[in-house]
Amino acid sequence: MGEKVVADRFDLSDRHRYRHKLRRCLDALRVLLDERRFERPRNLMGLEIELNLADGDGLPRMMNVEVLRRIGSQDFQTELGQFNLEVNIVPHPLSGRVLDQLAEELRTGLGYADRQARAAGAGIVMIGILPTLTDDDLVSKNLTAVDRYRLLNDQIMASRGEEVVLDISGVERLTRTSGSIAPEAACTSAQLHLQVTPDRFADVWNASQAVSAVQIAMGANSPFLFGRELWRESRVPLFLQATDTRPAELSAQGVRPRTWFGERWINSAYDLFEENFRYFPALLPICDGEDPQRVLAEGGIPGLPELVLHNGTVYRWNRPVYAVSDGVPHLRVENRVLPAGPTVTDVLANTALYYGLVRSLADEPRPVWTRMPFAAATANFEAACRYGIDAELSWPRSGRAGGLATVSAVRLVQEELLPLAAAGLDAWGLASADRDRYLGVIEERCRHRANGASWQAAAYHRAIDSGLEREKALAALTRRYCELARTGEPVHTWSVNT
Repeated sequence: MGEKVVADRFDLSDRHRYRHKLRRCLDALRVLLDERRFERPRNLMGLEIELNLADGDGLPRMMNVEVLRRIGSQDFQTELGQFNLEVNIVPHPLSGRVLDQLAEELRTGLGYADRQARAAGAGIVMIGILPTLTDDDLVSKNLTAVDRYRLLNDQIMASRGEEVVLDISGVERLTRTSGSIAPEAACTSAQLHLQVTPDRFADVWNASQAVSAVQIAMGANSPFLFGRELWRESRVPLFLQATDTRPAELSAQGVRPRTWFGERWINSAYDLFEENFRYFPALLPICDGEDPQRVLAEGGIPGLPELVLHNGTVYRWNRPVYAVSDGVPHLRVENRVLPAGPTVTDVLANTALYYGLVRSLADEPRPVWTRMPFAAATANFEAACRYGIDAELSWPRSGRAGGLATVSAVRLVQEELLPLAAAGLDAWGLASADRDRYLGVIEERCRHRANGASWQAAAYHRAIDSGLEREKALAALTRRYCELARTGEPVHTWSVNT
């Protein structure tokens, strides 16, 4: 979806032609997998972070094009809303002092971008949902003027056939309707990529699904939307509802949403691409001139553009990615569950926990997904989104007895998962200093029972208790959040005084 997409409209034959082309892409992918044509292991990881633009009062600024012009770097790109940017970090080998190296690159890049944004009257904010966003901010006129965003909006709304309905019940309840997908722009995430071989893909994806709840519990940072306190990671239900192509009747029938956790453990990357083909109609049925079978017959590697485009419009929380680099295909798991922020140190701590856990769980002789029903992983994910660091999760008991135990996320991480994450980072070959520094941040979050979401909620309630009205309390917590984030100190050290 990051590629340029241009089309004015689709006629009645486009989806039929696209479905046929997508089937041919799937057949070509099967050949590539069967013939082991993929790149050898390189242990490459990547990172993308979506960002908000806000002024000195913490209010969103609709000026990403102007800020990007000032930044002048291809590492920064537009996102859906005019108050959004995205920064992309080039892939790095997952070894040595890579986390400290990434931290330095991020601090340098984000610091420069923030200075350029401030010169234009804005600033860079890493946060899951900007607390000061209002109904007037998330409207179609504030979508970035890029073809793919306009087309995506038009096609989702046409598929739905009626207004988007937001209905989220948490600490408070929010109900809204929208005539566009603009509310999706409120969601800003940190996306982790891991390049894997086809033989390892299923294990890494299954492990990623199993730990998604733990990631959210430790890293939640989105408790507010439109002035209401909702879930600790409200970004997840918001994204699901804002991109939902189903009217109420299809939802009631059990038709799958395009933002999807999934419904089963897998055996191959092919399983996911095939499910995407089977379950989800094309949103952007744009056909390329490539004939994948002919390319294969001539000894080449097809780009599978229809498969790639379709895959980009199915919003799995752990997404399969096919790409070709220097004429060689590779597969990646794109982990999309985490919110942005609060600081570079926090982002890298979340990164360390993910890559460490995925490596250890994927290497286990009795993997966790063979001992836990997929439904339990799904329930864990929702519990973590609702309750954040206070969530209770189901996890397989150790030993021969088997079965699931209900345990607090904090206890699970402290007693079982942090040692596994440390062992996983050792297996990747990360330096012990990086391992200890960033997993130590996770350990301290557990000890203080604090993350971005809990800090935001505490700061908000302190402001309310001091006599501020709701709108002013949210603005005050946002300003304080920005001040503390610029210190670079991890969120578990922050005072709640606003």
